[in-house]
Amino acid sequence: MIKVNKVASYIYNRYLEEFKETVSEMKLHKLLYFTQRESLIQTGNPMFKESFLAWRYGPVLTEIRGCYANREFDDMPTEDFIKDNLGIFDFVFSYYAPKDAWSLSRLTHGEYSWIHARGNSLPNQSCNTPLAIEDIRKDAERIKLRRFLIQEIQKEKKTC
Repeated sequence: MIKVNKVASYIYNRYLEEFKETVSEMKLHKLLYFTQRESLIQTGNPMFKESFLAWRYGPVLTEIRGCYANREFDDMPTEDFIKDNLGIFDFVFSYYAPKDAWSLSRLTHGEYSWIHARGNSLPNQSCNTPLAIEDIRKDAERIKLRRFLIQEIQKEKKTC
């Protein structure tokens, strides 16, 4: 596993390069969540060990808040790490990065891991409960099954 600040640095810098603008803090947290979930989908393992908290607008990593405030995104992962995980990053950047932060927030509100961690918290209430990695794994399995079913339906349509 790698430190989350290295993953955040990669996402922050790649976003700046691809979209020619700085990723918002809210969006960065959501892209990190989808990167973690995509890692579970593609490899079966989490990319980093740090835990998200179930904040009002979706999963947040407190480790990243200070880095974002100080624009400390120069602690890049190794080239080998990027190469080994490029499929994960490419998927997140093609599917999630073009969406606005509020759309990503709404998507995370449908995730079992966030809902479960929030428990009985009211929608506008603060919540510092960590999202369990096993709950994110459940979200990953749900998405993996959905992708498989979509592929099967597409195969079936081609044979008709």
